[in-house]
Amino acid sequence: MNSRKAIVEGLIFMAGEEGLSLLQLQSLLQEVSRTELLALLETIKEEYSHDAKGIELVEYASRYKFVTKEFVYPYGEKLFEQFKKATLSQAAMETLAIIAYRQPITRVEIEEIRGVSCDVMLKKLQLRGLIEAKDRLDVVGKPLLYQVTGEFLDAFELETLAELPELETKEVQEELFVQNKEEQ
Repeated sequence: MNSRKAIVEGLIFMAGEEGLSLLQLQSLLQEVSRTELLALLETIKEEYSHDAKGIELVEYASRYKFVTKEFVYPYGEKLFEQFKKATLSQAAMETLAIIAYRQPITRVEIEEIRGVSCDVMLKKLQLRGLIEAKDRLDVVGKPLLYQVTGEFLDAFELETLAELPELETKEVQEELFVQNKEEQ
């Protein structure tokens, strides 16, 4: 049987940057009293307070979340510098361009334009924070609608999508903005 402390720890970790309030934790762990939950949170805080751990449990704005300890930041900066320097493949750039110019757009629509499966590419672009699945199309199957993120704008030094360059050739415009001519 998993310990309640491990469950609380896992839930807070899963919540990520948003964290969880005491009320949210109580609603998830109805079998645990408020007093016991507060004691569990204090135990977790204590366990993560030692320098042997790179993260700690904090409570900000009545929300519990894990954050990186200060002594880890110089290494984190190096890590993110490496990510920023990583380049995108041709396939990634094509997929990203289609999304930027046609957003919101479904995976199927992207695949129709590119002519190849793009599941893996969409996941990679999401992991890099360049695109997100923001909504679902209101049709059978409710496919995800993808769009670029603020991170995309930052990476390409754009204020808005209106600053994207004009498409140079009519052929490229037709590829991006017109579905298959047979459908018309």
